[in-house]
Order: sequence, then C-alpha cells, then structure tokens
Amino acid sequence: MSMWSLGRRCSSSEMASVSIAIFPAFGSPILNIEGYSNLRKYVIAPYDRRYQLWQTFLVALVVYSAWASPFELAFRKLLVGSLLSVDLLVDAFFAVDIILTFFVAYLDTSTYLLVDDYNKIALRYVKKLHFTMDLASTLPIEQIYQILTGKPTKSEVFGFLVMPRLWRLRRVSELFARLEKDIRINYWATRFCKVTCVTLFAAHFAGCMFYWLAVQHKTPNNTWIGNKTQDFHELGIGLGYTYSVYWSVATLTTVGYGDFYAVNLTEKLFCIFYTLFNIGLGAYVIGNMTTLLVHISVRTFAVRDVFDKILQYANKNRLPEGLKEQILAHMQLKFKTAELQQEVLQDLPKTIRSCIAQHLFKNIVETAYLFKGVSDNFITQLVSETKAEYYPSKVDIILQNEMPKYFYILVSGSLDVLIYNTGSEQFLFELESGDMAGEIGVMFNIPQPFTVRSRGLSQVIRINHHHLKQMVQPFSDDGKAIMYNFIQYLKGLKGKVLEEISCVPELLGDLEHLTQNEGTLDEDSRYQDPYKKGKTGNYKPLSSPVPVRVKIHGHHPNENKMGNGTTPKLILLPNSVEDIFRVAERKFGKRGSKILMADGSEVEQLNALRENDELYIL
Repeated sequence: MSMWSLGRRCSSSEMASVSIAIFPAFGSPILNIEGYSNLRKYVIAPYDRRYQLWQTFLVALVVYSAWASPFELAFRKLLVGSLLSVDLLVDAFFAVDIILTFFVAYLDTSTYLLVDDYNKIALRYVKKLHFTMDLASTLPIEQIYQILTGKPTKSEVFGFLVMPRLWRLRRVSELFARLEKDIRINYWATRFCKVTCVTLFAAHFAGCMFYWLAVQHKTPNNTWIGNKTQDFHELGIGLGYTYSVYWSVATLTTVGYGDFYAVNLTEKLFCIFYTLFNIGLGAYVIGNMTTLLVHISVRTFAVRDVFDKILQYANKNRLPEGLKEQILAHMQLKFKTAELQQEVLQDLPKTIRSCIAQHLFKNIVETAYLFKGVSDNFITQLVSETKAEYYPSKVDIILQNEMPKYFYILVSGSLDVLIYNTGSEQFLFELESGDMAGEIGVMFNIPQPFTVRSRGLSQVIRINHHHLKQMVQPFSDDGKAIMYNFIQYLKGLKGKVLEEISCVPELLGDLEHLTQNEGTLDEDSRYQDPYKKGKTGNYKPLSSPVPVRVKIHGHHPNENKMGNGTTPKLILLPNSVEDIFRVAERKFGKRGSKILMADGSEVEQLNALRENDELYIL
C-alpha cells in the first residue's frame, strides 16, 4: 500500500461516522459501521444511516408534541378537538417507532458487540422504562375511552393524559448530544440552539400552566388574568396565549413589570416554584453562554500573556529595540498562521503526517535546483521530515558565521541575502519563490557565509542538515546528482558573490576534483533511481553529500609549523589515501608517502577520520 493511498481524502460522512462509531475494547472485533453485514435478517443497526434519518424525522415530531401538549391542556375548552387529527397522525409515527425498536440491535457493554437476537432485544426493551413510557405517550386513551363508552370526555383527567408525550423530549436531548460530536456542524451554533430551545420551552410550558390555573379556579375574577380582564374566557386562544407567554417571559427574565401577578394562593405557590426554577435555568443559560464566549476569547488572552512576558524579558535584559520588534513580530505571526497547527499534527500518526507533508511540500522541493533529477523515493522520504515556518518582515532567518544546522527552500515571499564586511551590511542578491538559502554552509559544512533576512511575510520549508546526510546513504546516485547540481550552481554564481566567500573557490576546486575521481557520470546514470531495475545492491553508497573537512600539513607533527614555512590547508576529504597525496602535492609542491595524526599515529583507513581532523603528510 502506497503512502498516497493512505492519504486519500476522507468524505465528510466518513469523518462524521467517527463521532458516532462504536469503539470496542482492545482485542475485540471492530464493527463495520457502514455495512453491518453480520447482523440477522430484519435486524436494524443502531447507527445505520437510514435509521438515523428516521430518528431525526421523529425529533421534528417531538417539537410539535412539546408545543402541543401543554397548549392543549391550557386551552382544552377552546380547542374542542381542533388538533385531534394531527395528534393521531403523530402518535401513529411513534407507534411505528415502537415496533421498529423491537428490531434494533443494541450494544452489549461487557463485550462491545452488537446483540441481534430477537428475544434478547425484545426482553431488554420491555424490561426498561422506555417501553412503558413510549406506550403511555403514544396510545390515544381519550379517543379509546370515547369509542368504548360512547360518551364525551369532560374530565380534566383526560387533559393530563397528553402530558406523557413530553417523555419524547429525551430524543431532542439525544439529538443535541449527537450534533455536538458531529464535526460537520458548528459546535458554537449547536450549543446556542440548545440553550435557546430550553429557554423557549420553559417559557411556553410555564405560560400554559399559569393560564390553566386561572381557567380551573372557581372564581375567575380572583385570578392573575381575571383580575385585569373581565370574562377572559372570551378573549380567544390567540390573546390568551399571548398574555400567558408575556407573563412567563417577564418572570423568567426577572423583569416583572407588575401588570400581571399572582392573586390566589395556588398561583402564588406556582410562582414560587417557577421563580426557583428560573434561578437554575438562568445559571444554566449564563454558564453556557459564558463558556462559549470565553472559548472565543481565550486565544486572545494567551497571546496577550505571551507578549507581556516577552516585553518583561526584553526590558529586564535590555534587548535592542530592533531585536525586541523581531521577537514580537514572530510571536504575533505564530498565533496567526498555520504554524500553530504543528501542535495538532504532533498527535497524528506518522503516516498521516507524511501524507500531509507530501501534499504540501513535494512539488516545491522537486523544483529546488539542488534536488533536480533525484529519484521520487528520495524526495518522498526527504519531504516527510520537512517543517513549514513563517517569518514576518525584516526577521533574520540565517545569521552569518553561525554553524549550519538547517537549510531552507522559499515557498512564498522574498528574502534578502546580506553580508557583513568591515562593520557594514552589504546587500548581495534577492531570493524568490523556489530558491534555496543556507545550502552553501550545509554542503561545505562551514559557518554560514551570509545573513538571510525576510523582506516581507515569507513562508519557507526547513530541512535538517543531519537528516539529509542520512538520506543519501542508500541513494548513491541521488547523492551524486545533488553534488552535481550544487557544483553547477556555484559555477553560475556571479563573481562578486564568490569574492565575498573567500574559501568557496578553493573548496569548489577540491569538490570538483573529488567528483572527477569518483568517475564521470553520463546523464542517465547520474540521475538513475537506485530502486529501479533491482540494482539496489550494485551501488556503493556515498558516505555523505556533505564532505568531511580536514586540515593538512606538509611537515611532521613534532615540527614547528612557522619554522617549517608552511601553513595548514583546509580541504575536503577525498575517497582514497592516494587522492590525499595528490592534493598535498598540489598544495605543498611535494608528494608524500605517509599520513600521521597529531599524536603521531599513522592513518590507514579514511573512514576513521572525523570533521576538522589535522593530518600531517610526510
């Protein structure tokens, strides 16, 4: 399986299924959420898409039931069966759902497996409170009584029989719980909608119940609405409901204008309980809204806190104003750009991070001059370890004379290449998208010869020096291609640039000599992929695309350098001892036959040498 197949784009439905998936314990079989092919015939999976759509449709009917149940109780005498046909239709849908529930598999919490046995499903449903309440809220008991007795129902007891329908509100709670975990839907909007629905239902229910108390009182004029409006039964449903909701909202918001107030003892007791309930509801609403608002502003608090600490540190250590501005600009950019996503990416599996890097950086790395002609396998592995960085305007990315650790590829923006000479800063040239910075210091393993500074907002790809060095071990031809590209780039530099780097011309000559000794490569072999044609074992890996630097002397280690009249020469370590003798002959005018270290030990294998070792040619 290739890395690209692992990195395919997931659809929104696939991502959303994760939030509702059943996660088994380690060692248990993983369920197939899409198919459920192992379930018995006619058994419905609880997370089947069609069943979820059915449940969502029922939630719309629950909204009607939540509004109609207290409304029909309060205005029962005025409605006179106006909503009967709608109620029966809604009850019919919920009756179908009761039947379907006997065929819905459930999750065994001990094994985390779906149980599809008909008897177990039915027994579990009947034994739970859900079946009793579902049945009580669905049966039209008043209509059944009228059919059996042939008499109209005038008792208020039958009015209360519509209230069990509020049991269906649990479906709304389950829906919001599912929506809050659905990554396709905005979490803030879901929570705000949930709080709004709770508040509206509380105001509607309390208003209807307060109106019902007035209707049931023996003395209509001794009620909250009869005290203000004589013969309030004649107001009609619309005006009576408006007055009720008006009182409920005014009391809920603790405004209490005083135009409607409790008169008799029953109403006062109801107002006491409603006021106490409002305290809890108000705390719930305010707590939820505060959490959402704080979540929005917490990022701003974090930024301000970091800036305050930076200013304190800069003032305490008396940092220059220019450096202080660079630090603040960089931190401000960090909170604005995708660099913060690195914290999220660190929690992802390495394969996913590699796929993201391939998608973002592979094309730009392939266009860089240093990696032209190298194999696709090399680019793929190199890109997997790259990092994206953003730099604001006038921020130093590379400092002159610092040791090379990284080199950069410019993705967007522009960079200035500068050099400090005789105490003044000189501009050399400008880097544009696709250009590289810092590769000269990395390839020659010398202190960085230039300062690289961002001209404007710039995005770069950072590549680790040591990672590149390890990469070419199994890719010999790719290492040769990189060296060839680097040599051609140096030859194409302008004379002024080369003059500013005094050691580069000499190192370039040694590098060309080293490359020639390895053999002349034609165009095909230079860029051949070592993984093609099954020839992996026939290639001799390069030790590194970054040659090892050593110092050579033309005298014995016990002799005085100055007295001998020679100065040490910094060269790139060749591939063989004979090559060292040839380089020493060219540098000192005489050919040697033995190589000693500073302690007098003789060098027999070049693999034992390290960076900056001093060799004495005798």
